[in-house]
Amino acid sequence: MRHKITAALLAFGPFGILAVALLDSLAIPLPAGVDVLVLTISVDEPPRAYFAAFMAVLGSSIGNMALFMAVRHGARWLVKAENPTPRSQKFHQWFARYGLATVFIPCVTPVVPLPLKFFVVSAGALRTPAGKFLLVVFVARSIRFFGEAWLGVHLGPHADAFLRSNAWALLAAAVAMALVFYFVIRWRERRRAPAR
Repeated sequence: MRHKITAALLAFGPFGILAVALLDSLAIPLPAGVDVLVLTISVDEPPRAYFAAFMAVLGSSIGNMALFMAVRHGARWLVKAENPTPRSQKFHQWFARYGLATVFIPCVTPVVPLPLKFFVVSAGALRTPAGKFLLVVFVARSIRFFGEAWLGVHLGPHADAFLRSNAWALLAAAVAMALVFYFVIRWRERRRAPAR
């Protein structure tokens, strides 16, 4: 059944990718991964590669934002517990400080499976600012899907092998980008603090 749904969606080309990316981000499992679809279109139909990447970014951003908002409005009890334990307080503080970096890394890394949904749910439950969350997801997904489209256009059928053989280097690059993001956000917050 899921294979039939995916095949029906993919008949619409890049617009089908938007639907697959949206459903995948909402934690509805589909057999075909968005990364595979972007690479396949980029290799088979290079003129449509970047449009397919854009649709994947759009679908993924909408889906992740919908999951984030659903949790944010449906899990207020996680944040407003009357007697929070020291452990839960420590997690809240940790996520407030590093949470968006932990969202960025699995969002941007295509080859090492990391549990993005856990961090999206945590971000929603812990009342992370929606604008910051959406910006992190959009930037990370843009790097990921446009990067895959570029590889598909320029490396053709060898793009998938390139991604697999460089999986750990890509993860290290994602961690480095997340750290840069984190330090830029902290620096901006410190600059704004005296003005308040």
